[in-house]
This record gives sequence, structure tokens and C-alpha cells, in this order.
Amino acid sequence: MRKYHYLLTMLLTVCVAANCAAQALDAQALENALRAPGRDVSDRIRDPQRKPVQTLEFLQLQPGMVVLDLYAAGGYYTYILAKAVGPEGLVYAQNSPSGLNLEEDRGERTRSAALEARIVAGQLDNVQRLERPVGDLGLANGSVDFVLISQILHDYFNSHPQRAIGMLRNIYSVLKPGGVVGIIDHQGDVGRDNRRLHRLPKEAAIQVIEEAGFVLEAQSDLLANSQDRHMRSIFDPMLNRSSDQYLLRLRKP
Repeated sequence: MRKYHYLLTMLLTVCVAANCAAQALDAQALENALRAPGRDVSDRIRDPQRKPVQTLEFLQLQPGMVVLDLYAAGGYYTYILAKAVGPEGLVYAQNSPSGLNLEEDRGERTRSAALEARIVAGQLDNVQRLERPVGDLGLANGSVDFVLISQILHDYFNSHPQRAIGMLRNIYSVLKPGGVVGIIDHQGDVGRDNRRLHRLPKEAAIQVIEEAGFVLEAQSDLLANSQDRHMRSIFDPMLNRSSDQYLLRLRKP
């Protein structure tokens, strides 16, 4: 009997290990997908600074997940997420609908066209566009495994910290228990005009994250740049898209 229980335990252990291995992100396969001829050249140029494969490994993205790409914009990360989760997964590429401001409308139309071009070129059949505001995503509570919030938390916070908390609570609602949120943002310094610079001190980000109910599980300096002294706008050509950024992994309890 003891031998039977021992063998059963060993079998379960092997099965669990095999299942975990099957669910792990295949970094090499994703690297190969990002070098595919159909991918936009401008995106490839951004890869060395944004390190998307290493970023998604740190964030523990897995194939088959249901993912929300919050403010997908032109689809840089939408393409990568779609290739990472594979045909069994699903990516919601969210952008807010156009407003009443003509200049904003032109920008949204440009981003929308870029996103559609990436979806078509990459044959991203597992992407569903979601043109809805963050406060009304139209997704069922607890229906999403993973949310990426890349370089936009500062916009919510700098408008008003409570707005950032409200956005994060909306995300909390649609996320499954145990689900992951990845935060990428531009490091700022307390006391500077971070609204003008489009930055957010990491300490402030962590505060609103915890107020929204998330647990900060891990943080990484993968995207850090010690040469950026946080005095320039992130759009300053001198930075060449290489601002000092932090990377946070959050978990919904």
C-alpha cells in the first residue's frame, strides 16, 4: 500500500511539473515570432529598449491566457501579447472611443489604423478590439487572467490620484482571483512637475496600486536607465525613447 501511495505521489508530481512546463512562456519561440517578416520594422527598432520578451517572462505571462492590453494605442504590445498567448489565448486590445476634440480624434484614428494594420499583417486572429472607456469595458467580472498597463498609469495619476485608483479598481473587477497586472511606467522624482514631464515616481505608483487592493508581488530594474535623470519630458528627442522605467508585477488576492 505504501508503495502504491508513493508511486501515485510521484505520478502526480510529474504531471504537475509537466503541466507547469507546458504553460510556461516559450521565450525562444516568441523571439522568433517577433523577427517574422510581417512585423512592423518600427516595432523591431523599439525592441532592444523595451525588452518585451524578458518583460513578459518577468510578468509570468503564459500561453492560453485571456489578456487585456489596456490602451493598446497602435498595437506594439498587442502583437507581442497575441504571439505569446498563442491560438488558445485571447487578447483584448483596448482603446478609448474618439471624443469631441478634433485633434484627439485624428490621433485616435491614426492609432486605430496602425493597430488594425498590425492585426492584419500578423494574422492575429486571437485579438479582439475593444473600443470602450476603461470605466465601461464590457467585460465580465473575473474573466481576465492578465492585464498590461504600459506607460499610461502616469496619465491617470497626474490628472488626479483618485482617477488612477478608480482605473485600477475597474481592472481589479475584471481580473480573476490570482490574476496578474503588469505596470510599466516612466520614473519621476517627487517634487518635479511630473505632469508636464509625463512621469510618475514609483513610490506614488505603489501607493495607488495598494489602495486599489492589489498586492505588489515583485519589481524589476530590467527597463531602468541610470543615464536618465528624470528632468526631461519623456518625449524629449535627447532621450531617444530610453527613459528610466520601472516594471512592477501585481497580483489580485
